[in-house]
Amino acid sequence: MAQSVQLPARRGLARPMNRGQSVRVVNTHGQQVVDTWAFSRDQIREFMSMEHSRVHMGRVQPITGSTLLSNRRNPMLTIVEDTSGGVHDTLMAACDGYRYRMLGCTGHHDNCTENLHAALASLNLQAPETPAPLNLFQNSAVGSDRSLVIAPPVAPPGSHVTLRAEMDLVIVFSACPQDMMPTNGAEMTPKDVELIFG
Repeated sequence: MAQSVQLPARRGLARPMNRGQSVRVVNTHGQQVVDTWAFSRDQIREFMSMEHSRVHMGRVQPITGSTLLSNRRNPMLTIVEDTSGGVHDTLMAACDGYRYRMLGCTGHHDNCTENLHAALASLNLQAPETPAPLNLFQNSAVGSDRSLVIAPPVAPPGSHVTLRAEMDLVIVFSACPQDMMPTNGAEMTPKDVELIFG
């Protein structure tokens, strides 16, 4: 039976998934980026790796049917459905306090790195590092001059991506808190998303 979970803006969530189980990530309001990680349930030091996945896919951006690999080159997640426009990012690191200070923020700012570790801690787990995430819906690209361009996402309200677990794993999501760049749209206002676990 499917279970719907609301992921609040600026927050993270971790859930165990069994091999063959799917989760639908619904961009409820449109243009919200969702940082996504996966860790093996058997060995948390095995985690989804964008570097290994890009080589395996032969692509910078995954498409429907693409399988994301672990740092041990084992299949972890497959994109089985995508109604969002198919624009996702594998290049950008998760935002953190250092990033926001570089952007001029003073004091604490919610960030995806802290969301990752807090979500895992809620399951009594500790990641060995902060892997580069699969940034669902993020519109980052390499420009014609090889510069890195960040533009507002193209995902419309209600669009979704469905991910299938290829091993028993723990999946982690963060509704990105970025509000100083157009990562989450021109309004730069983070929003909640819906997660439907099948």
